[in-house]
Amino acid sequence: MWIADAWKDYEVIDTSRGEKLERWGQYRLIRPDPQVIWDTPRGKEWKKPNAHYHRSKKGGGEWEFFDLPDDWCIHYGSLTFRLKPFSFKHTGLFPEQAVNWDWFSALIRERISQGSPVSVLNLFAYTGGATVAAAAAGARVTHVDASKGMVGWAKENAQLSGCADAPIRWLVDDCGKFVEREIRRGNHYDAIIMDPPSYGRGPKGEIWKIEDSIFPFLLRAALLLSDKPLFFLVNSYTTGLQPAVLSYMLHTVLDPLHKGSVEAGEVGLPVSGNGLVLPCGAAGRWVADT
Repeated sequence: MWIADAWKDYEVIDTSRGEKLERWGQYRLIRPDPQVIWDTPRGKEWKKPNAHYHRSKKGGGEWEFFDLPDDWCIHYGSLTFRLKPFSFKHTGLFPEQAVNWDWFSALIRERISQGSPVSVLNLFAYTGGATVAAAAAGARVTHVDASKGMVGWAKENAQLSGCADAPIRWLVDDCGKFVEREIRRGNHYDAIIMDPPSYGRGPKGEIWKIEDSIFPFLLRAALLLSDKPLFFLVNSYTTGLQPAVLSYMLHTVLDPLHKGSVEAGEVGLPVSGNGLVLPCGAAGRWVADT
């Protein structure tokens, strides 16, 4: 398992009864987590959260706020991210992804140190955690997300992280349609990052179901890799897409095109209260042979 254990501003304090107690900077939140199926005693640290997201038995849920600002910032190294609680329990950041940011940032810096620029395509780019990390490492980044609000939020994170003038192209677009246009244009990228949703709808009602859509999408996106690619990263929060599945897909898609190696594994966050690790999905990493 790849563990995001370098955070100072974020912490999973404890987990119990379908929920996790987290520290985001100076604020403590209780949020549901489907992986937490155990019932363990809760200590006094659970008693005074700043906010609690209550899952509804009918689906969805709502926040209960006690003492939490509308938004606030946390830091990861030189990166800064604005947070705010919004529907579907999210805060605008997936902290476990820091372990991937560190991984690909090292690859980008190494390639640039050898005198070669690096262009990165970030698909389903959300609030730009990976975009900002790649830009801070020195890459030129194309950030694509279908939500105008998420792209605006990502721009804020870039500015807060000192990347306001970095070579980032911000695009509000359907990722599938963007990939097809880039193929027709003959454009290529040295690295591709994607964090596809489990389920979604396109601007004209097109249905995205990851189990049905991800493999044909990978086949098309792989055509955008340059002649000297660097890496390809796929993240999944869908329980059906285990690391072995991601590994097999990346091998199947990329082996006919480029020489490289594949690793896949769970991604997790350490739980400070008991020393365990909370699983937070999976990632597949392909790296070109040097």
